[in-house]
Amino acid sequence: MSQVDIPAGQSVKPVARHASMASRPAAAGPRPNRRDRRDLKALICVVVLLLVAMQVASGYVPDYVMPSPEAIAKALAGLFGTDLVHVAITLARLAAAIVFSALAGVIIGLLMGTSKRVGPYLKAVVIIDTGIPALSWMLLAVFWFKDPEARIFFILAVILLPFYALNVYEGVRALSAEWVDMLESFRPSRWQMLRFLVAPHIIPYIFLTTKSVIGYAIRMVIFAELVASAVGIGSRMSFAQSTFRIDQVMAWTFLLVMLNLVFQWLAGWAERRFLGWRKEAQVR
Repeated sequence: MSQVDIPAGQSVKPVARHASMASRPAAAGPRPNRRDRRDLKALICVVVLLLVAMQVASGYVPDYVMPSPEAIAKALAGLFGTDLVHVAITLARLAAAIVFSALAGVIIGLLMGTSKRVGPYLKAVVIIDTGIPALSWMLLAVFWFKDPEARIFFILAVILLPFYALNVYEGVRALSAEWVDMLESFRPSRWQMLRFLVAPHIIPYIFLTTKSVIGYAIRMVIFAELVASAVGIGSRMSFAQSTFRIDQVMAWTFLLVMLNLVFQWLAGWAERRFLGWRKEAQVR
């Protein structure tokens, strides 16, 4: 073995075994960035402007047209004291429908994108489903199901499921052919292909779909409760409308907006948690 001559007066510093790894920056955790802070400031400004506009409008029109923010706040406090069970029922219905739609939609989307036999038929069914109005599903559910819970679950499932199925299908289609060829060179099984390539690739599409359908799902569950149930936020809003309590209608609306904001934040937090490795592009 050849030896290296070291000049006199100089010493060799030991090199760490994993120096290259130590020089890499540590992976940043899911922290709110500047864009999140800007979005929060913008949201606060918009809410303040809306409250000011409502206060001004309430001074020129009757209370049954536009109540003041103070009256809405009192009605909201009253709802928290008497109607929390209806809020819990609506949230349970919403959570069950979204979880089922996500699981079933992901499976159907994967079959649409990976199976040449059943994929085209599933795609045709999903496309037909997207063309059926939500009101048609609601009216059919009233005729088909006696149980109100079954009605609402069916309505939400058939409306939300196509969003997940189509987005997952597009995610599978967007897979890079080079990645597929590279992984196939190792002769993986079908399960390994799904686990190591397809599943990590479609996770961002699942989060994107969830954030997109949260607000839509809230509107649909309220509409479904209005038509097919006697309990829940939708039924309470209908009761408030029938008794000319516009302040309660506005209070329920404000509560739904707050719930939507909370769910959007939770979805964004989960996305940053599971996809923290992904860099976010900043367009300047």
